[in-house]
Amino acid sequence: MLFTTTQQQEEIRKTVREFAETEIKPIAFMLDKENEFPSEAIAKFGKMGLMGIPYPKEYGGAGLDVISYAIAVEELSRVDGGTGVILSAHVSLGSYPIFAFGTEEQKQKYLVPLASGEKIGAFGLTEVNAGSDAAGTETTAVLEGDYYILNGGKIFITNADKADTYVVFASTNPEMGTRGISAFIVEKGWDGFTFGDHYDKMGIRSSSTAELIFNDVKVPKENLLGKLGQGFKIAMATLDGGRIGIAAQALGIAQGAYENALEYAKERVQFGKPIAQQQVISFKLADMATKLRCARMLIYSSAELKEHHEPYGMESAMAKQYASDVALEICNDALQIFGGSGYLKGMEVERAYRDAKITTIYEGTNEIQRVVIASHIIGKAPKDGGVRKKKGAITGERKKQIFKEGSAQERVNALVEALQKDGYDFTVGIPMDTPIVNAERVVSAGKGIGEKKNMKLIEDLARSAGAAIGSSRPVAETLKYVPINRYVGMSGQKFTGNLYIACGISGAGQHLKGIKDATTIVAINTNANAPIFKNADYGIVGDVMEILPLLSKALDTGEKKPAPPMKKMKRPFIKKEAPSYMRHVCNGCGYEYDQMLGDPENDIAPGTPFEKLPEEWICPECGEAKDQFIETLD
Repeated sequence: MLFTTTQQQEEIRKTVREFAETEIKPIAFMLDKENEFPSEAIAKFGKMGLMGIPYPKEYGGAGLDVISYAIAVEELSRVDGGTGVILSAHVSLGSYPIFAFGTEEQKQKYLVPLASGEKIGAFGLTEVNAGSDAAGTETTAVLEGDYYILNGGKIFITNADKADTYVVFASTNPEMGTRGISAFIVEKGWDGFTFGDHYDKMGIRSSSTAELIFNDVKVPKENLLGKLGQGFKIAMATLDGGRIGIAAQALGIAQGAYENALEYAKERVQFGKPIAQQQVISFKLADMATKLRCARMLIYSSAELKEHHEPYGMESAMAKQYASDVALEICNDALQIFGGSGYLKGMEVERAYRDAKITTIYEGTNEIQRVVIASHIIGKAPKDGGVRKKKGAITGERKKQIFKEGSAQERVNALVEALQKDGYDFTVGIPMDTPIVNAERVVSAGKGIGEKKNMKLIEDLARSAGAAIGSSRPVAETLKYVPINRYVGMSGQKFTGNLYIACGISGAGQHLKGIKDATTIVAINTNANAPIFKNADYGIVGDVMEILPLLSKALDTGEKKPAPPMKKMKRPFIKKEAPSYMRHVCNGCGYEYDQMLGDPENDIAPGTPFEKLPEEWICPECGEAKDQFIETLD
């Protein structure tokens, strides 16, 4: 390994540092305070060649190496961690899959404008049920004629609404697990492709982070990236490289905090001398400098391996895990050196302390990095003894009786009949302003309710159902239709009562976690693919403007009698399917041989039992012999 940088790489450092000091540092506090994306600075990135720094000039890039890219991210993050990750997400995640797996036509159409800085890229992998475990992907892509129809959503997406081009992962064959995931190139502005609310984050606030929402989005067949079913491989290969960027971001954040602490320690005088000369402080600074040097070595060596097309998955995981862990430690020590001053808003070490935390979480938590490192050291083993677990709803097992057919009145009648059969008495009620935590039943409004005047529909339904009024977070916090103490969710009020009626709520993960203990969940939404339906006992697919008046009328029994003290109703027992047949899992890589699918690439027909496979058959993923497979029930 070479542990010295070249003259060209140091010139890149000098150029980017000067830009960061003059263009970003003066506005970094404002960007953080206002949660503002630095659009003008990003536009200048393109002119400087940063947006395509490691890509060939023939595709609009700068033609430089991976170490130069890491240095650029490091230097930007030194003054603002959010700006650093904007570049990292664009280069490592939004552009790399197209460069590595795209056709020549795809590269010319999408990579060239990305690498030149004309457009911004983003990467859509993470979902509510697919964070560290990408195999839980629930977004689907179904081929219909010349298009794949994309439905689902992605969360925590960097550059989200600011990007133009997206690499999105979806299940094209849910029965095949990770081998049924495919990658697609999606463009902003396509019908059905929208964004959720901009997240109000703890740190890296200059970067834009939001949800991607796909509702019957038509993706042309030619926008399939790589081969069908190759998506998981593309995602993992992309994340290997992305970890170098996040490690560089963590290093930059820590470097900036260290430099500020060192300067302050030299100037701050206590007990007659600068505190840098106090042994306890000098030892902190020594440890900080050592950690920075070690992190930099790990990052540059993994970047060098990638540049030379050598295996680097373990090294990039080491770099990401170590750099982000020590970034937290260094920022904590830097803030400690500043004392009370460091705890004040507007201090760079305070912002660095907040920015550093996310580097231990995204692009693979540090727990996952340790799993990756360990798998390289001791070999991979199937999870949970090889037993495949299917992801359930966030709210637990639910009936999922969704009424789609018939007239609006017929769907409402079916819902009311089901609720009455479950024992709900609509002759009694509670005040609409009952605290959510004390309410036996709640009618909640989501953004799908539309304009504020439509809240009367929610009030009418709450009155007819004898319920309190609640809302999703955006309705209370952004639209301000209801007081902030009425929103239900993981970070808001928790509903643990009996009946929860969600009106125009799509079902974001944080909202669902706030209602997971409800006895009965009812969903009303126009989008049949909304996540709320997978987490509901009953649902009506239809326009809330049409359904809510009919439901209010159906539940109206006149003046309500005061409801007795709440008695928690029991949720119905949902019978689970019994295990079916044996699967066989490779002890080397976790690949599962499924006899229903066979192994067509190796001429093994679907339906072939494992025992009937030829003795010379090997794992198609890693080449392990047949006798290295473990039996497990599915």
